[in-house]
Amino acid sequence: MQPFTTLTSTPAPMKVVNVDTDMIIPKQYLKTIKRTGLGTALFSEMRYKEDGSENPDFVLNQPAYRKSEILVAGDNFGCGSSREHAPWALLDFGIRCVISTSFADIFYNNCFKNGILPIKVTPEQLDALFDDAARGSNATLTVNLENQTIQGPDGGTITFEIDPFRKHCLLNGLDDIGLTMEKGAKIDAFEDKLKQREWA
Repeated sequence: MQPFTTLTSTPAPMKVVNVDTDMIIPKQYLKTIKRTGLGTALFSEMRYKEDGSENPDFVLNQPAYRKSEILVAGDNFGCGSSREHAPWALLDFGIRCVISTSFADIFYNNCFKNGILPIKVTPEQLDALFDDAARGSNATLTVNLENQTIQGPDGGTITFEIDPFRKHCLLNGLDDIGLTMEKGAKIDAFEDKLKQREWA
């Protein structure tokens, strides 16, 4: 998993509340178990018209936000079913950070497991971030995980809370497999002891 340290990007504003995982990645794309290739299907029902062409009104199709790595979203982002394909699709598109006032618990946990930083802010802070994001390519946000700050285009700073263990995992690029591999020496020593008992 790619470590998350500091991220600077034009934020994409998505002023929609209760964005569920079926909106993030519709069910017809859930057949794959690969984490790659889902970026083109991200928000597909909003991004594309019935004929398959792009919907120019959707935020991620607008020139200023096509390469956004930060998504500023409405309340209760990631609700609905527990599909892990939702963070996979966000990450494959290029989104590394989602900022909202609240997230569904399962989606929130799945973000950390896949290298995405979900940040909770107050309603007032979210409104200010929406204002920044509305400026398009004229404004960028810088998210510093070590310092737990979001710096706006005009120098204003927002601090955010994060669980220390989750912070450690993101900073060091540790998913569940990586955490297990960190204990590799102890696991090997344990297995050696078991082998010795079997042959004793």
